[in-house]
Amino acid sequence: QVQLVESGGGLVQAGGSLRLSCAASGNILPLNIMGWYRQAPGKQRELVAGVSSSRSTQYADSVKGRFTISRDSAKNTVDLQMNDLKPEDTAVYYCNLAHVLIPSEYWGQGTQVTVSS
Repeated sequence: QVQLVESGGGLVQAGGSLRLSCAASGNILPLNIMGWYRQAPGKQRELVAGVSSSRSTQYADSVKGRFTISRDSAKNTVDLQMNDLKPEDTAVYYCNLAHVLIPSEYWGQGTQVTVSS
C-alpha cells in the first residue's frame, strides 16, 4: 500500500502562483510515475502533469509553459509549481503514483485550488 499526502492548495488571484506538494510513503516500487490530476465540477478528471522515475515529463497543453512538475525520488516527493494561474485552473488537484512493472495506482485525498478573477 502507498499513501500520498498533499499540501499547498488554496485561494489565489488570477496571475498568482501556488506550489503543490505531495509526499508518498509505503511500498513504493522503483519504476513509477508520479503526477497531478485535476477535476473541476461537472468535468472528468484530467492529467495535468506527470514525471517518471527517469524524470521524463508530460504536461497538458492548457498548462504547458505555466506549470512545472518536479520530483525528488530519494524523498518520494513530487511538486507542482503553478504560475500565472487562471480561473479555469480552479479544480480539485489530486496527486497520483502509478507503478510500471506491476500495474497499480494510488491517489491522494485531493486539494482544492481556487483562482479568482
